[in-house]
Amino acid sequence: MARKHHRLRVWQDAVALVKTTYLATADFPADERFGLTSQMRRAAVSIPSNIAEGAARATRKEFIYFLVVARASLSELETQARIAIELEMLAADSDLLTRIDSLFGALGALIKSQQAKAS
Repeated sequence: MARKHHRLRVWQDAVALVKTTYLATADFPADERFGLTSQMRRAAVSIPSNIAEGAARATRKEFIYFLVVARASLSELETQARIAIELEMLAADSDLLTRIDSLFGALGALIKSQQAKAS
């Protein structure tokens, strides 16, 4: 059964970002399994999860709140990816950062459009 959030492009892109994150962290050192690898994966999974939760809420205000939370998790993931680059665990030209930037813009646009409708 299709849910409301399944139709949202930002949710679809966020799910794809989770896959990209898992693939990008698969080759991190074993001693990072409970460190940066875990942190990045949890932040990535949080993004589509919050979009879905917001879409299931009763009001536009709640939806906006969860979109903002998703964007905060995306910022967390970006920070962790940049740390991984600094530690030379992730290539600077990683597809991960490109996807993060794209999703950040899309989430920002959705938040702005929802705020305009709420006014």
